[in-house]
Amino acid sequence: MNNTLQVVLVDEHDNELGVMEKMEAHEKALLHRAFSVFVFNAKGEMLLQRRALSKYHSAGLWTNTCCSHPYPGEAVEEAAVRRIQEEMGFATPLHKAFSFVYKAAFDNGLTEHEFDHVFVGEYEGAIKPNQAEVGDYCYRSPVAIASDMELRPELYTAWFRIAFPRVRAWARQQVPA
Repeated sequence: MNNTLQVVLVDEHDNELGVMEKMEAHEKALLHRAFSVFVFNAKGEMLLQRRALSKYHSAGLWTNTCCSHPYPGEAVEEAAVRRIQEEMGFATPLHKAFSFVYKAAFDNGLTEHEFDHVFVGEYEGAIKPNQAEVGDYCYRSPVAIASDMELRPELYTAWFRIAFPRVRAWARQQVPA
């Protein structure tokens, strides 16, 4: 983990307020810009990753395809495309779905307080995950994920438990009537 990474601090409308070292922003629970990527295959299954056991929080938990923070001055969509390549080892076109703000405190004293830009994409090819980031991965149907999350929510990251129902609702609205 690189402790010198900076995040972009924002207000509740995603207006930039400045930058701060990433860990300091998480220690102070300050709202900052982030993104989450949800990739599906042609069958409509979602690509999940299990975070590496070495991650500084939520280690070993299942979550969306990838997520991170854009660098200062970096467009959010460009950051999402860059990060999916870095974490999962592939590239695919992404489309902005929606944004939301969430706040989740962790046992280690850190808090995610993020203005989260959600992107979706489709991918069918080879996956070559970065083992420093990803412990495992799988495609699962949204129905199977929802069922498992009801039975075992502790196996999923806090932000995934918040974002997943929103992504499902968004996806339902995309189907032509």
